[in-house]
Amino acid sequence: MALTASPEAQRVLLDVQALDTTLQQLAHRERSLPERAVVDALVAEADVMREFVIQRRGELDDARLELGRVESDVVVVQSRIARDGERMQSSSSVKDIQGLEHELESLRGRLNDLEEIELAVMEKVEAIETELASATASLDEHQQKLAEAQAARDAALAVIASESEAARSQRAAIVATVPADLLALYEKQRERYGVGASHLRARISSASGVELTGSDLAAVRAAAPDAVLLCPDSNAILVRTDESGL
Repeated sequence: MALTASPEAQRVLLDVQALDTTLQQLAHRERSLPERAVVDALVAEADVMREFVIQRRGELDDARLELGRVESDVVVVQSRIARDGERMQSSSSVKDIQGLEHELESLRGRLNDLEEIELAVMEKVEAIETELASATASLDEHQQKLAEAQAARDAALAVIASESEAARSQRAAIVATVPADLLALYEKQRERYGVGASHLRARISSASGVELTGSDLAAVRAAAPDAVLLCPDSNAILVRTDESGL
């Protein structure tokens, strides 16, 4: 048996469809929110900057360890120079003094090399510290920008959520007035074809944007007012009103 419903009940479906369209638009707005894209881009940039900072910290730790080792070697050599100097002062053996002088010459050469290495490593440490400080400051500034962007995104999402909740609440109140069998057909067609109800206005189906053919119009005109018809192009429930041009 063909489904029937009062013209009034069928017209209510247009309000339901309007709200479903609004909900679809809100969902699309949420997915394509510009603020979301801004946050995603800033997060990606922050990840790169954070990785750079981590790498520089690792390099600084390594450079400081290297400096510590060189400084330790300098202390050792300086101690040996001081010790050999004292031994020379107290020695009366020409042979021992000559041996100590040779060793001191070698130690002073080693100390000179170590001090040059120490200076180079100190400059390396200082350069990395400067670069790290700059990178850390940039990251902190970027994080602040990210926090602001996230706040803007969350505010925009909150607006969409509020509008969606209002639309869902309004929809729930309206569908409660629609006969169950008519609503079931609407939901079925909407799930299958994307649109559940189409307004026939001036002989054009709002769902398809196509004017009904002569034979389709004749079938619509011949149908009883409470007959539930489907749009031949969109398969949505075709709702007739005073604007249908029949």
